[in-house]
Amino acid sequence: MPEVAKTNTLKITKTLDFGVYLDGAELGEILLPKRYVPKGAKEGDEIEVFLYYDSEDRLIATTEKPLAQAGEFALLQAVDITPNGAFLNWGLPKDLFVPFREQQPAMQEGEYYVVYVFTDGENGRPLASARVDRFLNKEELPFEQGQEVDVLVVRNTELGYKCVVNNTNSGILYHNEIFQPLQAGLRLKAYVSSVREDGRLDLILHKPGYEKVTDLGSQILETLRNNKGFLPLSDKSPAEEIYAQFSVSKKTYKKAIGGLFRERKILIEENGIRLAVN
Repeated sequence: MPEVAKTNTLKITKTLDFGVYLDGAELGEILLPKRYVPKGAKEGDEIEVFLYYDSEDRLIATTEKPLAQAGEFALLQAVDITPNGAFLNWGLPKDLFVPFREQQPAMQEGEYYVVYVFTDGENGRPLASARVDRFLNKEELPFEQGQEVDVLVVRNTELGYKCVVNNTNSGILYHNEIFQPLQAGLRLKAYVSSVREDGRLDLILHKPGYEKVTDLGSQILETLRNNKGFLPLSDKSPAEEIYAQFSVSKKTYKKAIGGLFRERKILIEENGIRLAVN
């Protein structure tokens, strides 16, 4: 059965002057307005469309892509605040509604919020919620230490940045592990540093363990070759300068250059490192 607030592939059943009707099975015939009908489309063809309710509360199809579908998290802007709730721009003609009970805190026009898109169980209307914790898995999933994951930054907390991991679980990037600016809505790659019993994940932004150091060593050697054999970053350089160059912590950098020094591939000087001449 086709799903509202999601992308579906539906068959054209009827062609009219103002558009085409699609077979919505139990949902009945669904209109795809003429402006969205692909050129040359005819009865019997299948089209990928997104289903939602228009401003007149009619179920309708579009070939436009929303910024998020039901079951997804996204950063969306509040474009209108009413006595009943807030409306977010999700890339479609009709804005996405957020009831007051789903706001945390109360939304302000023009501000951006990480929300979860879902459908009302009573009538299937798409809604959004800023109470994202309610929609995250609370059980331990088969994540492994060192596993690469996709994260969406939700908000800054006292401990670090709270994140949605792989669209399913909650994770945190601790402040002492971060050496780059982060903000709500940012999507990036991270790595699992530990899996907690409550299903939440501790995250880091760099590869953990020996593999990370080995990869960094190769990167340092390549950088030295491209800079006439010298790099003004020693084991005493500020952590911010090291991160700006290699996106790793000072501790990781020191391990990497220590390994290269023991392998006699570099020399460590007072104001930097130099490629060894073998």
